[in-house]
Amino acid sequence: MDKPSIIAYMKPSCGWSQGVRSVMRKYDLSFEDRDIINDPVQRQEMIQKTGQMLQPCVEINGNMLTDVSGEEVEAYMLANKIVVDNNKEADAPTNQPCAHEIEQKDISFR
Repeated sequence: MDKPSIIAYMKPSCGWSQGVRSVMRKYDLSFEDRDIINDPVQRQEMIQKTGQMLQPCVEINGNMLTDVSGEEVEAYMLANKIVVDNNKEADAPTNQPCAHEIEQKDISFR
């Protein structure tokens, strides 16, 4: 099976981005990890290619997946026979928001 060409536009530290990276490690896929926070050129390129500002955006063999989780990227690659299920566990959550986006429950003790 040929290795796919993958470009991922992501934040350095984000739950969604970490999920995409985890899927890439699970299938031992090399990819270009483009930092849209510290490199404004990469952010602008992502916006030009996708027409939107949400991330992660992952381009696989020329097909752009926008605002996706690692779970969605994995499902796309399996459905399109880009990878074959290897029954390995991902080493990080593949469908989780950034820590600051997780709803915090107000717990009070009486």
